[in-house]
Amino acid sequence: MTSTKMTQTHINHPEDCILTGDLSAIEALYCKDSQISMKMDGMSLVWGTNPDNGKFFVCTKAAFNKKKDRKCYNHDDLYKFFGHQMSVFEILSHCLKYLPRTENIYWGDWLGFGRTHVVQQNTLTYVFAEKPEQKLIIAPHTKVTVTGEFCDAECEPLQEIFDDTAIIKWVQPSVDRVPPIEFDVTDIDTSKVQFMNPSEASVALRNINGLIREGVELTDAVLLDVLGCVYLTNLYQMVIEMKEEVMDSFIVNDAPMSFIFDDIQVDGEGFVMKNEYGTFKLVDRPCFAYANFNSGKFANK
Repeated sequence: MTSTKMTQTHINHPEDCILTGDLSAIEALYCKDSQISMKMDGMSLVWGTNPDNGKFFVCTKAAFNKKKDRKCYNHDDLYKFFGHQMSVFEILSHCLKYLPRTENIYWGDWLGFGRTHVVQQNTLTYVFAEKPEQKLIIAPHTKVTVTGEFCDAECEPLQEIFDDTAIIKWVQPSVDRVPPIEFDVTDIDTSKVQFMNPSEASVALRNINGLIREGVELTDAVLLDVLGCVYLTNLYQMVIEMKEEVMDSFIVNDAPMSFIFDDIQVDGEGFVMKNEYGTFKLVDRPCFAYANFNSGKFANK
């Protein structure tokens, strides 16, 4: 399978991609040769050895910032770049001290401090069947390759399995799937669909996110007001249904139990699927996007 670049800060929902007439997201959902990983709900964490200077660093996803380099090689850097965010400073301080040194660069999610059954960094609460005795709990998900500018790094789903240490508990759920059905995207009649140009689609997506933020159910009538075409509305809803069916086919192992709103058990935050058609995130948006928007922490999930 041909390797594709994955953007650092944003991966599209499949239903959003079809607004401009790009149906590759539908083909991606039914592609048999896919890499699937479970999304974890934590603070973005990037670490490894910078090939530009050979030094080990830790950072948030600000490591990919085009204008301001905030990679931290020592505690002076931590004070300089994150001293105004004491919770982030504390987390990165522990990571700088305890993360195993490596020649590679990895991206993951900080889930919390260990030695407890329950951790909550953001919207989801994770409950472990056995209490991690390690000090730090981290979910690595991506390997980063830098050949030019750091902001243009190539990212690919992590295939390597990390061994727990005395200090770090690595959380790496595995995702299998029931073999997908055969699906021919050319069977979809788009002759009457009034697709949008990129600018129109951008406005529509902002409006959709606004509705989710307010807890408005995305009914056909509501979406028609946003999209302006009944056939595009039907296609949008159809892709959501396809996505949900695909998510129901996933089999997850080695994941802690996940709860939203403290007491509602869910099957995690979602998934990332990568194949020859691109990289897409599969999330139950009415549930998670509303919670993320209103937590004040995740405006761009």
